[in-house]
Amino acid sequence: MEVTESLQRAEPAQAWRPHLTPAHEQLAPRLEAFYRDLHAHPELSMQEGQTAAKVARWLERCGYEVTSGVGRHGVVGVLRNGPGPTVLLRADMDALPVEEKTGRPDASHARAKDAGGGSVPVMHACGHDVHVTCLVGVAELLATARHHWRGTLMMVAQPAEETLQGAKAMLGDHLYERFGKPDVALAQHVGPLQVGFVGHHKGASMMAAANVRVRIFGKGGHGSEPHLAVDPVVIAAYLVTRLQTIVSRELDLAGGGAVISVGSLHAGSRSNVIPDEAVLELTVRTPTDALQKQVLESITRMAKAECEAGRSPKPPEIEVMSRTRVMVNDDSYFTRVRSAHAAWFGEDHLVDTGMLSGSEDFPYFDGRPSGDGAPAEVPLVYWYFGGTSHDAWKRAPGKTFAEKLQSLPSNHSPLFDPSLDSLRFGCESMLLAALACLGEEPRVDASPGGVH
Repeated sequence: MEVTESLQRAEPAQAWRPHLTPAHEQLAPRLEAFYRDLHAHPELSMQEGQTAAKVARWLERCGYEVTSGVGRHGVVGVLRNGPGPTVLLRADMDALPVEEKTGRPDASHARAKDAGGGSVPVMHACGHDVHVTCLVGVAELLATARHHWRGTLMMVAQPAEETLQGAKAMLGDHLYERFGKPDVALAQHVGPLQVGFVGHHKGASMMAAANVRVRIFGKGGHGSEPHLAVDPVVIAAYLVTRLQTIVSRELDLAGGGAVISVGSLHAGSRSNVIPDEAVLELTVRTPTDALQKQVLESITRMAKAECEAGRSPKPPEIEVMSRTRVMVNDDSYFTRVRSAHAAWFGEDHLVDTGMLSGSEDFPYFDGRPSGDGAPAEVPLVYWYFGGTSHDAWKRAPGKTFAEKLQSLPSNHSPLFDPSLDSLRFGCESMLLAALACLGEEPRVDASPGGVH
């Protein structure tokens, strides 16, 4: 396999392309079959047992030391290849409770029980099946070409990214104590960018997130006699609108603002019955960890005050169900990864994404026990790669890059459908990042190449 050899020789793009093509062509049919199987059989967060088993079998065949069940369903594959840095490559495995509407022949028809015990459709609507496929593909490419690099690879298939549980679960299961602390941890995400384009942003690249549940208590009664009851629906309605004043009246615009979205509000079952409780769930996105703390304190204060104003018989129950920190790219390793992508794909195929309002639990791989200003123990780099085929991109309405991007189905949509070309492209982008951080860093010719 000549992928890294062609990089090291720094040949012009057209000269090394013939070496790259056979490697991908040999691997492509198995990767496509693996990907289609994952796509047709998605699993919800913390239910990824079958997906984990498939990853473990692939890594074992490639010669990795494989451990399953890390943080419940996490898989760790280690390949030692002489003295050098330890590089962690991570892919998330879980799917979403979304009904697929892509019409693909391998579309998911799976159903599963969610955390509340209800039956829900399941779909890889965020592209984690692409991530896992790229992880095993790169694992095999690097295992086959180990005479071209030095160091240790730590391949991590992580559960429960969507619920922000999996990274903390794996770290809580002593990931670094058991397998060693890496010199750098790398991760990527497929999105509606065109295949061949890579998105980066230096420094803070994704917001902190917290998912909160507020349980409001009332006193049930007949809808015709509200004076004899305490209506938790009214209290909840006031709270939903009051929460927006945190953003509009409590936060300094210079601090970057925030997003508070109530995504779920449940109360009662009949039009003429005042229920005895209401439950709302909301998400918070902030550009700093300190601002997240401030917003959560404000939510608590407002929830308690509204319940008192509404004559609630007891204070509300407020639970932070999950949370994650701001994703911050390490400057030094970010420069390495971005430079490798620029040299391989071409500077004109790199996009600055800016700081995104989306969030990830990958920041916990920095090894910090808390986010209160403690220095990162493990440098992190996170980037995005395109999943939209060239034909789909051309057909997309809009004239500008931004207009086309906004018109395409994005992550979490029931229509999200990454191109099969994204498998090769995602393998390339992760392979380049790994090689940029492993020993005997390859020299890449500045001519644009890769997938176009």
